[in-house]
Amino acid sequence: MGSVRIPMIAAIGRTRLLVTGLLVGACSLVQPPAVAVQGDGSLERGGAYMGMGVVAHDGQDGLPVETKSSQSEGVDVASYQGDVAWSTLWNSGVRWAYTKATEGTSYKNPSFAQQHSGAYNVGMIRGAYHFATPDTSSGVSQANYFVDHGGAWSDDGRTLPGVLDIEWNPYGDACFGKSKSGMASWIADFLNTYKDRTGRDAVIYTATSWWSQCTGDYSGFGASNPLWIARYASSVGALPAGWTSHTMWQYTSSGPTVGDHDRFNGGLDKVQALASG
Repeated sequence: MGSVRIPMIAAIGRTRLLVTGLLVGACSLVQPPAVAVQGDGSLERGGAYMGMGVVAHDGQDGLPVETKSSQSEGVDVASYQGDVAWSTLWNSGVRWAYTKATEGTSYKNPSFAQQHSGAYNVGMIRGAYHFATPDTSSGVSQANYFVDHGGAWSDDGRTLPGVLDIEWNPYGDACFGKSKSGMASWIADFLNTYKDRTGRDAVIYTATSWWSQCTGDYSGFGASNPLWIARYASSVGALPAGWTSHTMWQYTSSGPTVGDHDRFNGGLDKVQALASG
């Protein structure tokens, strides 16, 4: 059946709160995106993106108290954002960006080239992320697919290591039908394969509540894999088991220009250090 377009609020059943005062400038706040759904109302495969389940599962409770000059501002984008206004983001102070490259082993972001190169061309440090679907294929297969279609790391000082986006399943069961130990094993397979292929430890993007629910508070990745925490609130809050600090924080899905805004736990020099390995 053909797909139709509906507002995101209909897809996830929750209203995203618009926020103000994120960055200095005249950038307008981004409305919730539209997503492609099947005729039966289910999300079309490939339509998932980083953080799409955060508001529905964890809610939204304010913004960071103030913009801290010691934390570098970033954004994350996916196909629904299309031709991104990178120069507008750069002029507003954004210095790093991640673009969705792949999902599962069958979806490639059709806007990846423009988005990934566009960020680089305006001077940003950029990287790619993979939306995991552990119910469709192995961690090994998905890591290889990611590396082969945009997720590889380049030792150029401006390419960040790839990200495993592991969060609520927008297509069905929250934990993708995996047991807690099965999920931890799937993640380990992905991470080990990514490191074998690129020489870098992938970043893990997740939410603390999902991690607890679906891995049983597994603590085996914190020593090697940087954490990108998802929480739309005034503070980072409790971190998933295994991590004592975060590297990146996605703090809103309704910020200026593209919606999804992030902070690096450190200045631009720390972003550059992560890119350089």
